[in-house]
Amino acid sequence: MDAFLIQVSQSHDINHFLPDAESGLLYHKSKRKMVDHQILRNYGAKEILFDKDEIIFSEGEQALNYFQLLSGSVKMMTNSAQGKEFIQGVFKANDSFGEPPLFCNFAYPSFAVALQPSLVFKLSKDNFFKLLHENFDVHLHLDRVLCQRLRYKSMVISEISLYDPEHRILSILNHLKREATCQNKSEISMLRNKHTYVVPFTRQQLADMSGLRVETVIRTIKKMDTAGKLRLIGRKITL
Repeated sequence: MDAFLIQVSQSHDINHFLPDAESGLLYHKSKRKMVDHQILRNYGAKEILFDKDEIIFSEGEQALNYFQLLSGSVKMMTNSAQGKEFIQGVFKANDSFGEPPLFCNFAYPSFAVALQPSLVFKLSKDNFFKLLHENFDVHLHLDRVLCQRLRYKSMVISEISLYDPEHRILSILNHLKREATCQNKSEISMLRNKHTYVVPFTRQQLADMSGLRVETVIRTIKKMDTAGKLRLIGRKITL
């Protein structure tokens, strides 16, 4: 399915659940900016191009490297015994991913797969820890990133266990909208003026993020359209 345009009703504000503007990024303490890619290169990071649908690391694989996206996008996902996919997270340019197993010395609990051709920094575990040791401000910000991700996972677990499909979908969409706004601050005024947001995920991917069946997602979106919470125009969802 094609990506679609979404407008989330502003009355459904769940910002108290969501990561803030720095989620998924590393920053310099002084200027509050993302860590320069040159720092990663200085510590020996290699740039590797992954094709669409190529696996970056697999479930059960030992964590030996730090990964950060230079361009493209990556999903972290697991598969149930019945073969159903569940997306743990989606990462974009400048996001890092897969750090917990690196810190805690356990095997990857999920797969990392390129959603599109993606250029990824790969830094050895030893050199990554050396970078953190010699750049304590980066260490602190990475800690904050990981805490925000735990917050998001807690929200998802709560949504799946306690709330109905409409609430789950709105929560995911609000999260995506806020994250995208923070990722590209130059678009903030445009988003506020036009009240639209392009969601780069299919209905199947939204189902995989929310733990719902794709048929339930499609039916719920149509129901929200009828209720005036969003509008369907062909394959697009907009106000």
